[in-house]
Amino acid sequence: MKKLLFPGLLAATLCSLSLTSCGSSSDADDNARVTALPPLPAAPDTTKGAQQPAAMRELNSVNATKDIKNMQPQM
Repeated sequence: MKKLLFPGLLAATLCSLSLTSCGSSSDADDNARVTALPPLPAAPDTTKGAQQPAAMRELNSVNATKDIKNMQPQM
């Protein structure tokens, strides 16, 4: 009984929510104004101006280890 209680309540809630959202449309929806959204801002430059190499290197553990070592500060 307890195993069926929660899924049953969940199903009843979802069904009631879907039925109320499909209710009769009001006149306020017909008179709604539609405006365009503002344009998205440009994406920030995370490469700090660095150019990508012309030929991309293969993604493998050796190249990744070299890249990580180059990113770390030198002591």
